[in-house]
Amino acid sequence: MSFLPLRVLVLEEHLFQRCVAVSLLKQLGCGYVLEAGNGAEALAVLHAMGPVDVVMCDLHMEGMDGLDFIQHVSSTGQALAIIVSSSLPWDVRRAVGRMAALLGANMLGDVGKPLQLETLQPLLERAVTQHRIPVNARPYVEMASEQQVRRAIAEQQLEAYYQPKFDLISGAVHGVEVLARWNHPSQGVLSPAVFLPAIERWGLMNDLLFVLMGQALRLQRQARRQHLSVDLAFNLHAAQLAEGQLTARIKRLLAVHQTPCSSLTFELTESGLLEVPAVALENLVRLRMMGCQLSIDDFGAGFSSLQRLCQLPFNEIKLDAEFVRGLLHDPRCRAVIGSTLALGQTLGMSVVVEGIESTEQQQALLALGCTRGQGYWHARPMNGGDLLRWLRRSVQPLKPIELVGAHP
Repeated sequence: MSFLPLRVLVLEEHLFQRCVAVSLLKQLGCGYVLEAGNGAEALAVLHAMGPVDVVMCDLHMEGMDGLDFIQHVSSTGQALAIIVSSSLPWDVRRAVGRMAALLGANMLGDVGKPLQLETLQPLLERAVTQHRIPVNARPYVEMASEQQVRRAIAEQQLEAYYQPKFDLISGAVHGVEVLARWNHPSQGVLSPAVFLPAIERWGLMNDLLFVLMGQALRLQRQARRQHLSVDLAFNLHAAQLAEGQLTARIKRLLAVHQTPCSSLTFELTESGLLEVPAVALENLVRLRMMGCQLSIDDFGAGFSSLQRLCQLPFNEIKLDAEFVRGLLHDPRCRAVIGSTLALGQTLGMSVVVEGIESTEQQQALLALGCTRGQGYWHARPMNGGDLLRWLRRSVQPLKPIELVGAHP
């Protein structure tokens, strides 16, 4: 087994099952494994040894149980990610995952019991790709300040990373989602969890958007010079749609880079679209009139998805990764995926399923009629240079270019 550079805490009341978990983690290459028999003991371990990358957490325990422990570490940042390991029914474990996500915890997944190496391994590999805590790190995750993120934007330290959307049958690339990473001069590459809260709080989302667009559009032109085609998808918060000049700024930037509007998609999180003012709806309509695509992101994670589909001019649905995590175990997740695929076909909208991480999930999705997906099974987020090298291994056909005007 390859070495997995992770600090893992096993929180398990039963000694035998705890020993099994520790043994499996060491088989998978985790060289730094801590143990605790209940929540209070786990907090004492974290206080003495510092934060960990992953906590593997049981739910049923005497004293401080798994729910109390998850609530505590969600507020302190002493664990970067959580894996639930419990014999409780799947729907209960899934509800725990949803609760933890609402608290801000990074839920890697649910391994159930008895613990299986092949179930645990992909979750740990996913944790490796996320921002890790050094062995001598401080006990709490430090969030960036306003001054730090403003300097990062001004000095171009925020870097565009790219994760492909792909065809589940052929592997062909349908485009890439543009994500943000902080290339910190002394701390290395930091995840959005470190800086996005400050960027949102201080109204810098448009600054981030246009930094990422500038980098991605330059990369797109470079790709075309190499006879590679890559469409781009950018995340757009609902609050950004309140700016009356948003679409005009986007149009001018596309003209500068000689980029067709049809090669861009803007993904909007469904939970942020509860109330859409007139100026926001105007911006959405103008983006569609320009030829851009609009995607409703994390579909199914909020409470008003169907209403938003009827009211707003979307032409793509991105189904929340939560449903894929339960695909192989929960008939309700399979039903939601199948219904969303049918809904997309009826409405003439493409459906992209997020969070695909295994061949088993890919095959199950194909059986349901899904053809487009995104996730670690196909490709992890990568920087621009790695993306170009990745694309060259499977050349994409060029699309006709229709240039936009220089002025709105």
